[in-house]
Amino acid sequence: MKKLFIDTFGLQGKHIWVVGGAGYLGQATVRLLEAAGAEVLCADLEDRAADFVATAELAPNVTPATLDVRQGTLVQQFVAEHTERRGVPHGLVNLAFASTGKTLEALTEQDFDEVNHGGLTSTFMLARAVGQAMAAQGRGSIVLFSSMYGAVSPDPAVYHAPMHKNPIEYGVGKAGIIQMTRYLAVHWGRQGVRCNCISPGPFPSPAVQQKEPDFVARLAQKTPLGRVGQSAEIAGAVAFLLSEASTYLTGQNLPVDGGWTSW
Repeated sequence: MKKLFIDTFGLQGKHIWVVGGAGYLGQATVRLLEAAGAEVLCADLEDRAADFVATAELAPNVTPATLDVRQGTLVQQFVAEHTERRGVPHGLVNLAFASTGKTLEALTEQDFDEVNHGGLTSTFMLARAVGQAMAAQGRGSIVLFSSMYGAVSPDPAVYHAPMHKNPIEYGVGKAGIIQMTRYLAVHWGRQGVRCNCISPGPFPSPAVQQKEPDFVARLAQKTPLGRVGQSAEIAGAVAFLLSEASTYLTGQNLPVDGGWTSW
């Protein structure tokens, strides 16, 4: 029975790529995947992944890499280089995102386009490149990241001045990722590639929790569970979607939001 559990929920022998792996949610995800037995390629901007992997002492099972997903040519080169070096991954997790933080009134046309290139177009380019390689192998699991704000609008009452409510271009892009997930799941389903996405609810970073306790308290009151999320609670959902426990699950958006979108 123990072996059955490990085979179902473990990730031994799996090669997983985590893009945005040095961020708040990414770090917890990389740690859990490594603990579950996966070999992880952790990619992020500049030296962030290298710094995280060294500080967390995750080598040799976690390899750092540099990637700016906004650069389409670099994405293609990255996928080609690492599939040749490491083989086609069993799983891809993309936590990269973009946002301006500007108000609706201050947002420019260029701002809107740049953010949705960085959050939506770049997700498509990366998922397509890796997904095609997975489809050729007849297996793979892709986990994209949307947000609760891809499904609902931000409540202005939560964001007291001088804060701005979550910006429109972020939510529009995250809504697009939910639809992209469905499309890719159908497109590659018969070739053994699954695609799902996770929509986190309120997961303020440790810095925000320390600096803005009143804001965090307002976020907590918006959830039926009465608290904000902890990064490990996202990591568990990712591990499930990558594991054999979810092999009949594809094209789905999994809200991990403490029930935020339930009422």
